Amino acid sequence: PQACSNIVWAYATSDVPHPALFRKMAIHIVALDRLVRFEPQALSNTLWAYATAGVSHPKLFQKMAHAALGKLDRFTHPQDF
Repeated sequence: PQACSNIVWAYATSDVPHPALFRKMAIHIVALDRLVRFEPQALSNTLWAYATAGVSHPKLFQKMAHAALGKLDRFTHPQDF
């Protein structure tokens, strides 16, 4: 999970467009049984990366939102929101 987050974050911050990579990564993350291994920071960074890259993947967003709701008590720093 951390590696997935790091990869999309790196592409988003480098301003290198790679929509195919974002689509493949989204498919991979959505295919995971559960996102319990994603820490709040990884969830935040992943969603930030998709927003910054301008790539939409509704199934990914829905699954990550559900995972984040289950961890709300662990989002302790303003930057995590």
